[in-house]
Amino acid sequence: MSITQAIATSFKQECFLAIHDFDTTTGDTFKMALYNSSADLGSTTTAYTATNEVSGTGYSAGGATLTGVQPTTSGTVAFIDFADLTFSTVTLTGVRGALIYNSSKANRAVAVLDFGRDIDKTAADLVVTFPEASSNSAILRFT
Repeated sequence: MSITQAIATSFKQECFLAIHDFDTTTGDTFKMALYNSSADLGSTTTAYTATNEVSGTGYSAGGATLTGVQPTTSGTVAFIDFADLTFSTVTLTGVRGALIYNSSKANRAVAVLDFGRDIDKTAADLVVTFPEASSNSAILRFT
């Protein structure tokens, strides 16, 4: 089992099928769920799963809603930005990665994040900081 950072291959196809709506006011709801190192997540992940999702004080199954979804362009690149996400005052052990998914559309997978190490928090905030919203570094980019 492993977590491999990737954009879900199914998401790439679903973008061409107009399944995901990133409109900032009327679009779909995107969430982030947290996983331990036993999770098997990567480019072939197609949907949210509770298998090997972390559990603990202050964390709800399914994770939390992402905000600040802002589709934009720069030059010939289109990209999406999310606001940094804070899981407030949680007690969690062994958080290794996350899944961004579309809870409005059958929990379809968007992207897998590998944090590069296990993270433990005891009655503290766990903050997921997204890269700068730019054509070179945004979390989701079409080049």
